[in-house]
Amino acid sequence: MTKTRTGFLVALIAVLLLGAAQANQAQLRQSGTRAQDPGVRTGDGPGAGGPIAGLETGQPDYFNDGLATFVGVETVASGLGPRFNLDSCAGCHAQPATGGSSPATNPQVTVANQYQNDLPSFISSDGPVREVRFQYNADGSRDGGVHALFVIGGSTAAPGCNNQQENFAVQVQRGNAIFRIPTPTFGLGLVEQIPDGAIVTNQSASSMAKRALGITGHPNRSGNDGTITRFGWKAQNKSLLIFSGEAYNVEMGISNEAFPTERDETPSCQFATVPNDTTNTAGGNGGETLSDIEKFAMFMRFLAPPTPSTSNPGGTQSIAHGRQLFAMVGCALCHTPTFTTGSSTVQALSVQPVNLFSDLLVHHMGPGLADDVIQGGAGPDEFRTAPLWGLGKRIFLLHDGRTTDLVQAIQAHASQANRQFAASEANGVVAVFNRLSVSDAQDLLNFLRSL
Repeated sequence: MTKTRTGFLVALIAVLLLGAAQANQAQLRQSGTRAQDPGVRTGDGPGAGGPIAGLETGQPDYFNDGLATFVGVETVASGLGPRFNLDSCAGCHAQPATGGSSPATNPQVTVANQYQNDLPSFISSDGPVREVRFQYNADGSRDGGVHALFVIGGSTAAPGCNNQQENFAVQVQRGNAIFRIPTPTFGLGLVEQIPDGAIVTNQSASSMAKRALGITGHPNRSGNDGTITRFGWKAQNKSLLIFSGEAYNVEMGISNEAFPTERDETPSCQFATVPNDTTNTAGGNGGETLSDIEKFAMFMRFLAPPTPSTSNPGGTQSIAHGRQLFAMVGCALCHTPTFTTGSSTVQALSVQPVNLFSDLLVHHMGPGLADDVIQGGAGPDEFRTAPLWGLGKRIFLLHDGRTTDLVQAIQAHASQANRQFAASEANGVVAVFNRLSVSDAQDLLNFLRSL
């Protein structure tokens, strides 16, 4: 069947679903019955955290060296700060295993106490790990950058350093603060190897169905070489190495060969040479020679994708039906189920399926999700289609972790245009979802939590 014919059928199904089930909706209003998020999947282990299958001689050693560095805790002596959000990669990326997303208990609370910092109002022990960005500067110009939560100033580990935390309460009161939570890193080596051409070809697929539902989307691209960037909430980072270098500097305040300048250059707050992390040219082997950011990138590159369940939650039939509905409703038009990697020097990453459930494009998501931050070619209301693999094990959902409920996350995808932002491209799909019967909606939710 041609792509055009397939797109027509999907669009036709969408239209039929949009006009159907009126009696069912009336029944729901009377009974109050709703499909429910099955919650974080339990009983089948983490399903993630190990190396990708097929690594060749020597490669598991690089994975293990990277893992050890990823879980390591930084100190002032090793370069932590002067401003930072946490002291370990694994602290942010912990659920359901090292490399994942925000854990149930927020380690930022412990770190704030350890370094005698005040706890911002948007950080709690049972909430997600968060970073904060300010939308605008005091003069009205755009900001959009990460403002570190904590400082080393005043702690016993940093004698003579007196830098102060920013006034987050004022920014929150002004509505100028927006939040991001950690993105999972499972399977990112595969994502890195998806050819740009495959992303562009997929962008053009099912065009009739996408138009019928108001879906557009476009790649975020590097301003230097024009290639497609794909990592981060707005697909703002090109590679795992850039992602690692930026996170090391932004989240832990550790300058490195990719980001060699300290974010806070107060002389009295420097307790390690700058840049803090560099290649050890005197190293005796790869593990001793590579810088930390190269080890982080190697760990993530060799980290296996999450393993979905075929039966949990809801049973095999429910999940299989939910997968069909996922396509029929239109979810798969943005959350592309699979890509294939190109040829790679790493055999384990070469011509492999990537079942990520994302088109890696950025889409207008409406005023309800807009954060008014521009990153590269991603506008203030645009976000990358979040990959759904591993969704069954995630606790906090959406870019800012505002909910733990999958149904609420789906509904948050829909919002109408206002004076500042266009309508969400997901409005049509959410409308179709809302017209499903309770049993069908439950099957779809079960499928999502099986991933």
